[in-house]
This record gives sequence, structure tokens and C-alpha cells, in this order.
Amino acid sequence: MNIDLSKLLTERRNANSANIDTLSTEEMLTVINNEDQQVAHAITPYIPQIAQLVDSVANAFRHGGRLIYIGAGTSGRLGILDASECPPTFGTRPEQVVGLIAGGHTAILKAVENVEDNAAQGAEDLQALGFNQHDVLVGIAASGRTPYVLGAMAYAHQQNALVAIVSCNPHGEMAHRADIAITPVVGPEVVTGSTRLKAGTAQKLVLNMITTGAMIRSGKVYSNLMVDVEATNAKLIERQISIVMETTECDRPTAQAALDACGRHCKTAIVMVLANLSAEAAKQLLADNGGFIRKALQH
Repeated sequence: MNIDLSKLLTERRNANSANIDTLSTEEMLTVINNEDQQVAHAITPYIPQIAQLVDSVANAFRHGGRLIYIGAGTSGRLGILDASECPPTFGTRPEQVVGLIAGGHTAILKAVENVEDNAAQGAEDLQALGFNQHDVLVGIAASGRTPYVLGAMAYAHQQNALVAIVSCNPHGEMAHRADIAITPVVGPEVVTGSTRLKAGTAQKLVLNMITTGAMIRSGKVYSNLMVDVEATNAKLIERQISIVMETTECDRPTAQAALDACGRHCKTAIVMVLANLSAEAAKQLLADNGGFIRKALQH
């Protein structure tokens, strides 16, 4: 397969770093930093598309669907990273947000050659997950042309599922095949073609927005606090206590007692204190209101 790299925005040479190998260390890092500052601004024009995707993912969650990321190399690892952070941060089930990478688990830690060019494998990996019309697929690829991701996208469309992409090439084949295309143009990399740099940063920022936004829309954030956080270590146990104290203005013993009574479920403890309810009654009230604290407290 012959690929004309000159046509890919992510493969062009960056004039600002043409002499980077001759600079002092501080000068070199300044060039990198200056380039990185362009990334967030490149995402701004795509906020409407990201918002559309966030609302679609939240709606999928409400109907039992999942968010599935898929990519190769750095892009695949970023999807796995974002997915793996959702259970401890938002108390989600591990299968609710899933990251797939070309080459499987081996490719998470080291490069696996040639796997990204296998379109059939992308479809097979989705099929193995039981991917269906209730799920949302987000393909991730800096170049916007990865065959493994394109194969998965084709399969997802066959299931009548929503297909979105996060890429740094608005003219790539993936953008043309997506229902929602998020394609911030970050410009050529400081080291030509090293898309773990600006392109990777842009992808990470967008994925942060997708899951954080969808979780807020799912009632997993109250004010700006992660009220579904799981207490899996001493720091997070302390964070739970702090969250209950901050949201209810109660003292530490009251927060601790509420958390102990409800099995350390932060949202339940908050409703227990604010509404003066038992753990069982608070759990039921939350369930009746879709897990949203504000709605529960209005009743």
C-alpha cells in the first residue's frame, strides 16, 4: 500500500522547529512549548461537534449503551487511558466505557507491527464485544486514515450505531465516513510525524471532554465534585469524606457515619445528610431521580 504522506497534515514538516537540533535545551523546550500552546485553541471551533457527541453518549448510557473507543498506537492507548479512568473517577462499570487498540493488550505497552492496516480485525474486535445499535463508537487516529479504525467504523454503521471520530486531519477518509467528525488542526509536529506530540495532546483533551461531559450529563458530578468516586485507596476514602462535608456543610463524624451507613456511596451519603433520610430511603430517592442529586433534593 503506497501512502502519500505529503498529503497528511500530521506528516508535514514544521518550519518553526527546522533547526531544533541546533538549539540549547531551554530554547528547544521553548519551541515545543510554543507549539503546544496552539492545541487548545485548535479544539475550540469543534465544541459544537463535541457537545453533540457528549449528548449522544449520555443518551446511550441512559438506554444501556456503551462508549467504545478504537484506535492504533498512541491513539489506541489514549482511548484505553480515558476508558480506564472512568470507573474510579465516576463509579462506572468497567464495560460502560471501553478502549480497543489494534494488536490487543500487547500493543498497550509496545508497538505491534502491521496491525493497524488490518481493517477486518477492527470489525472483528467490535463484534467480539457484542457491539450493537445502542452503543457509540469513537474512532481515534491522528492521520484520519487508519484501516483498522475504518473497518470498525464500517461494522458500527452496519449495526446502525452512531459513529464519531477524533482526528487531526479534516480531509481524512475517517472524517468523511463519520456521523460526527471532530478534527482539530494542530499543524505539523515539532518532530515530523511524531503524532504523540500535538496530535496526541489534542486527542487527549477531546477525550477528556467527551467522558467528563457525558458523566456530568449522567448525574455523576454535583457542583464540580466527583460524587460517584469509588474509595479504592486511603486518598479516595478521604476525598469521599471531604466531598460529603463540603456539599452538606456537616462535620467529619456526620460525614463518616453517613458513608459507613450507605456502603461508602458518596451521593447517597450527601442525600442522607441534606434530606435527613436513612441510607435505604436516600438510595431509593436517587434511583427515582436518575441518580441526580439536585433532582432528588427537589422532591
